[in-house]
Amino acid sequence: MPARPKRKEVVKSVEEAAGVIKDGMTVGIGGFGTTNHSMAIIRQIIKNRVKNLTVIGAATSGLEVDLLIGAGCVRKVISPYVGAEMACPIGHNFRKAVESKAVEVWECSEYTLYAGMYAKAMGLNFLNWRGGLGSDVARLNPDFVEFVDPIGGRDKYLAIPAISADWAIIHVGWADVYGNGQHLGARFGDRIFARAADWVMLTTEKIVPNQLIRRNPFMTSIPYADIVVEAPYGSHPYASHGFYTEDSEHIEDYVRASDANRKGDEGPWRAYLEKYVYGPKTHEDYLELFGVKRLLKLHQPPLPNFLPG
Repeated sequence: MPARPKRKEVVKSVEEAAGVIKDGMTVGIGGFGTTNHSMAIIRQIIKNRVKNLTVIGAATSGLEVDLLIGAGCVRKVISPYVGAEMACPIGHNFRKAVESKAVEVWECSEYTLYAGMYAKAMGLNFLNWRGGLGSDVARLNPDFVEFVDPIGGRDKYLAIPAISADWAIIHVGWADVYGNGQHLGARFGDRIFARAADWVMLTTEKIVPNQLIRRNPFMTSIPYADIVVEAPYGSHPYASHGFYTEDSEHIEDYVRASDANRKGDEGPWRAYLEKYVYGPKTHEDYLELFGVKRLLKLHQPPLPNFLPG
């Protein structure tokens, strides 16, 4: 029998991975609210001065989208919400950019967002959906087309066009060198983000042996990613399930700086970008700004049911 071909390892550095994101691409960013965002990659994309991105955010996008907008990287947003809930009901940079028409918004609800991605995942041009009929979402988005059930019925539906990304950028708890990632908590919509993208990039808190992944294959939520980046605390200042909680103090600093920017004072916002994005040369340098004591206070060990047994 011929020898089995060697499996391809797909590990890259933060800089190498972010380098595949080019001007004008469409990127889907996983996570939810203040949890599980690939912030190490987001900051590097900004440092690379990438422009005119179309960003597909989660059903509840966090301030990772707001940060990209405030840095001038975004042309269009596909997401039903951008903010940090109680900490920031609506992202300040997002609000400023939309009100000034600097950024286009593709109106959608949570369900129509996922319907569009499911259409792409299944190789369809659209997916029929009842949710949104008669609402302003359908009125404001001309891409949603109302039609009557063609198989003898009278029911009305919306045709939700397929939503596709060039890259899905997703943060997981751990992954192996071959691109198999496992969440150590809620997966939210990350799995459909991966299925609706042409390529998938994972940031992970830790690269683990393939044997650990195979020990519990049912936990493998994102298989066969094209790129894996090991980035401890790679979701900071947001939480990473099974590893650490969000850094509320830093999120408050972000909100104050972006709020000043929305109100016309760009100074605090420019200072924030310089200190936390452009200033640090590497992801590790970024973490050095906070220090080990502060990061350890955020530490949260994995739940017992997620540990290998």
